[in-house]
Amino acid sequence: MKAYIQTNKNGDYYNVNAFIAAEGFETLGFEVIKYHEVEEVKHKDKEAIFVGGISNIKKRLKYLGIDKQNQEDYPKELQAFFNRKIWKSTLKTIIKNEAYGIFIKPTETKFFQGKVIREFRDFIGLNYDEEVEIWCSEVVEILTEWRCFIRYGKLLDVRYYKGYWNNKLDINLVNTAIEQYTNQPAAYSLDFGIGKDGKYYLIEVNDGYSMGSYGMLPVPYAKFLSAR
Repeated sequence: MKAYIQTNKNGDYYNVNAFIAAEGFETLGFEVIKYHEVEEVKHKDKEAIFVGGISNIKKRLKYLGIDKQNQEDYPKELQAFFNRKIWKSTLKTIIKNEAYGIFIKPTETKFFQGKVIREFRDFIGLNYDEEVEIWCSEVVEILTEWRCFIRYGKLLDVRYYKGYWNNKLDINLVNTAIEQYTNQPAAYSLDFGIGKDGKYYLIEVNDGYSMGSYGMLPVPYAKFLSAR
């Protein structure tokens, strides 16, 4: 098996995630091959693993003829874990209605960075003209956030990534969410947070096809990526 890992223009792994992935795949016996631009790889071996940024992975999927639909950030099966109102709209509608005091993010991954809209100037830098579909949600003060990595329906790892490190995550709650997410991919994350009110919030679901390690050890990280 081959694992193609993205590099920078100097031939070094493009970030720490690529380095950790390479370590993991080498340990698992993969032939690790470096690439800088995804177009360098001409073959269409769908069994080969590709590790890289989201744009490169999407290019590779398109080259292979794989229709990769965006995974639902807020699956209906997990509504009980949101603990806040979440709805779809468009950027144009939000600006026209001057809807403030909400959090917005694009439905298309990384189209722009999610942000809280408190006043009109918070729209600066966003594309006002296009009918960009977005997620909207009530604003919640989150104290701590964790990324929970799930592989083949089992909790693989949990990584704290934001806020107060000494808060605790309810693992039973995470496992319940996993059980209820019936349409889950082979590898993904559930991002949970604990609010100032003491409630747990499912912040979002992230597809595992191009995800950082967040400090995960090399072999589990490689297994996570290869599953997806």
